[in-house]
Amino acid sequence: MRIVSLLPGTTEIISALGLEGSLIGRSHECNQSGYIRSLPAITSPQIKSKGNSRNIHSELQNLVKNGLSVFTVDGDALSKLNPDLILTQDHCEVCAASLEEVEKAVQAHCSTDTSVISVSPESVEDIFESFLKIGTAVQAETAAVKLVDDLKIRFDIISQTINGATRKEIITVEWLDPLMTGGNWIPELVNIAGAESLLAEAGVHSPVIQWEQILNADPEKLFIMPCGYTIDQTKKEMPRLVDKNGWNDLKAVKNSDVYLLDGDRFFNRPGPGIYDSARILAEINHPALFKPLYKNDGWIRWTSA
Repeated sequence: MRIVSLLPGTTEIISALGLEGSLIGRSHECNQSGYIRSLPAITSPQIKSKGNSRNIHSELQNLVKNGLSVFTVDGDALSKLNPDLILTQDHCEVCAASLEEVEKAVQAHCSTDTSVISVSPESVEDIFESFLKIGTAVQAETAAVKLVDDLKIRFDIISQTINGATRKEIITVEWLDPLMTGGNWIPELVNIAGAESLLAEAGVHSPVIQWEQILNADPEKLFIMPCGYTIDQTKKEMPRLVDKNGWNDLKAVKNSDVYLLDGDRFFNRPGPGIYDSARILAEINHPALFKPLYKNDGWIRWTSA
């Protein structure tokens, strides 16, 4: 089967099912391995802003408001590849090429035999269901079931290790300007990792919040994990938080419990990497129980120096 995956999460699913070699095309954000990076990128972003969360958000909103696509699909490239299956999403119009755009491109450039599967996970269980849905489509049902079972076992090990430990209140920040907290599956991963997530609801899209809400909640720990941002990119954006009134009064800041996490690699992709996400959260929340396996790679402690 010749597969094009237009979402990093679905690319990771295909790889986890042992079918990476069946991939013939990818999204511009799929970068998991040298082989995947060597594949032609079928999508490209329309936004021009770089490294500034306010400008990026404004440009995205203008595109959506004017009925324009946030991402373009390269129809000519699709025509040359003529895949059997295309994997995409209809979860977020600013995360990847929309289902509508992909279907238009397929209709115009691919044969009638090309199938399109779209996934839209909003919770951990939804992510597991997407594994099974894709596994069935690529005739790898057994591998998909095993993948789900293995992840559930690994989550249980984390939870059992934490059993009885103090659960601290945390806030996860998924965007810096405007402020957004991590919704969808993130609160569930926080719970698995032995903490309580504030100002976000499991299974619900990430909400826009006001700075005063963070001040009033006064979390014990603050996790900064902007969507699509590496740790280095987030460092450059931290003045947007540090310069706010009341920053130094936060309990998390006073106790040096502010952390920068790699949102792009570990927290914004609904795929097998959600285990790594939970493991990162667990080792930060409970350093006495977990070795810091992901420190400096998946997370760092924020310091103003």
